[in-house]
Amino acid sequence: MAQTAYRKLFDLTGKTAVITGACGILGRRFAAGLAEFGADLALVDLVEPPAAALAAELAKRRGVKAVGIACDVADPEAVKRLAERVDRAFGGAQILMNNAATKGHNVDAFFAPVESFDLKTWREIMAVNLDGMFLVAQALGARMAERGGGSIIQTASIYGMLAPDPRIYEGSEYNGRPINTPAVYTASKAGVIGLTRHLATYWAARGVRVNTLTPGGVASGQNDAFARRYAARIPLGRMAEADDMVGAAVFLASDASRYVTGQNIAVDGGLSAW
Repeated sequence: MAQTAYRKLFDLTGKTAVITGACGILGRRFAAGLAEFGADLALVDLVEPPAAALAAELAKRRGVKAVGIACDVADPEAVKRLAERVDRAFGGAQILMNNAATKGHNVDAFFAPVESFDLKTWREIMAVNLDGMFLVAQALGARMAERGGGSIIQTASIYGMLAPDPRIYEGSEYNGRPINTPAVYTASKAGVIGLTRHLATYWAARGVRVNTLTPGGVASGQNDAFARRYAARIPLGRMAEADDMVGAAVFLASDASRYVTGQNIAVDGGLSAW
């Protein structure tokens, strides 16, 4: 019996990955990780120059083809142009890291309590976190289905699975600002998990796998009070680092996960096991 070359299952050489929210905390790590395993990159963010700069850096460091593309994922026409540009530049994509999310233009409104949360802000967040997730998956996933395969990884959050514990936010700050997890964030990320399951079964017969990567709380500017309280809830005893998410992303993007679809992979230090 022939021996499977297991290491080669993780090789992404010859594949193109589209990463939305590419200039964010997780997006940059996803881009670096997929490039290290050989993937060419279409790095997508709201503004093109930072995405293009990141693309140039990774192309030089890893010897892959990479371009930066500006796209508002909440705009159906912009998403259509994104898909067309990826087709022109790369001949299509085999991997989609559907990762873009927003706090909206008014951060104070984003962190408002449930009782006073504004519907306009709710719709602004949903337009990116859920509508945008659907629009990008729709445009690129349909093309993958036409070509007979691909892998879509959608970024959710542990708060799409669990309700936040308000006790950890007492005295907690993010970059000097009091914080909470608003209901719109929880609802949008729960929607991502449901969307993943639907698309996974819808496109399965055409070779497109769709999975969710669900990060736990990632250290990124929270104060010590928050970090201590959050870590106390985690079996592994610490907040996540952005790099902790990359291994799962590479797995889901690669043929190592060729029999995995419709799943929610929680990289949460064990929080959801309590």
